[in-house]
Amino acid sequence: MDVEEVVEKVLQKIRPSDEERAFVQSLMDELKSTAEETIESLGLDVKPYFVGSLAKDTYLAGDHDVDLFLAFPLDTPLEELRSEGLKLGKAIAEKLDSYEVAYAEHPYVRARYRGVSVDLVPCYNVRDWRDVRTAVDRSILHTRWVNEHIRGKNDEVRLLKRFLKGINAYGSEIYVRGFSGYLAEILVIKYGSFLEVVKKADFILRQKIIDPADWLRREPELALKTVKRETEEDKPLIVIDPVDPRRNVSANLSWEKYGRFYFKSHQFLEKPSPEFFFPPKKERGNYLEELRKRGTALVTLLIEVPDMVDDLLFPQLERSARGFEKALQREGFRVLGWNVGRANKAFIMLEVDREKREKIRIKPGPEFFTQRGWDFYRKNTKVWLIGKRLYSEKTVRESVVEVIFELLKKNQVALGKGIRDAIKEAEVLLNYVPKELKEEAYLFLSREKWNLRG
Repeated sequence: MDVEEVVEKVLQKIRPSDEERAFVQSLMDELKSTAEETIESLGLDVKPYFVGSLAKDTYLAGDHDVDLFLAFPLDTPLEELRSEGLKLGKAIAEKLDSYEVAYAEHPYVRARYRGVSVDLVPCYNVRDWRDVRTAVDRSILHTRWVNEHIRGKNDEVRLLKRFLKGINAYGSEIYVRGFSGYLAEILVIKYGSFLEVVKKADFILRQKIIDPADWLRREPELALKTVKRETEEDKPLIVIDPVDPRRNVSANLSWEKYGRFYFKSHQFLEKPSPEFFFPPKKERGNYLEELRKRGTALVTLLIEVPDMVDDLLFPQLERSARGFEKALQREGFRVLGWNVGRANKAFIMLEVDREKREKIRIKPGPEFFTQRGWDFYRKNTKVWLIGKRLYSEKTVRESVVEVIFELLKKNQVALGKGIRDAIKEAEVLLNYVPKELKEEAYLFLSREKWNLRG
């Protein structure tokens, strides 16, 4: 199958049908009408805006999450925006099917309507980057910029998004660190098509700075400050946000996720296949067999974490895993890799080179001229004198789990601040994981979770 055939086959799956488009349009019309009626009934000066992939027509078939932003006037105090925004979000959501309050920079409402997730997010009604007060304000500007510049390349964005999802490099969340949807849109607008972006996977990396709105000329001081900051932090890419010269759109993109894109792009061009977009589910092996084959040990900490969103939890789990890696290496264990996540409980997995370590302990004994001295002399194979006292040494075998408990007891592991107490109470398992983590343990130990050749 050549590359054009693959692209057309994938497009048939990811391009929304006419029926689906009609559903999305009616959904948005109903939500907008409900929002406007509620705003009017509360006597508020708020404008509702749809943002995100639905508003830009870059959504994938079957993916209908709605982002409805409630834009308050710029002179609204922040505390009032938070309180009134939450009150308004709840009032709208009460006319929908169900809702809950969620928390990011400020509280917002996450509702359900006609089987679709609807986020109702308060923000400021910004005209340009100078008006931006909160992290979410730019979304209105992003939607406007993409709609002005996409010029019919919507399907090309869909292809790039689906490709990034298929190779596990999509999502700018802090626990993913991949390509955001907005970054995918910018790359397609800049380079013209999905195939051109993929062909330029190495060029984009060498080019390093992408400046679609020409901020380096228009606002050189601010744009250069952004470039300098991101260069010092060794980011793989610097994409100066076309709506804000102070921001790098790819700030959360990690080297690992860019690297996946780099290798998978080359593989796709060499041997095009729909499997890059829709990878088949791999047959999972047995983690215990993998352990026996590797001759290593698996330590798993199961952690009852407080009610914490993944954006906050995962960085703290990663910090804690690195803390265990350093602490155990100081204690003579080699950590070959770590993995974190959340199933029923949060978890940290550590692969270590062995289950136990041998350790020499010096045993002080009694004075040599006593009966106890003779007993000590007869019981030990290595005995020596320091002054009047007898001494011996003993070889002990300590389990890595015992060492971990001791390190935690002595506060000798750098742990994530918000989960420190929970980790100290964690259940620690050796060479065993509960049923829900069997597949995760195999993927971790076999490195299939990150294998670039798979």
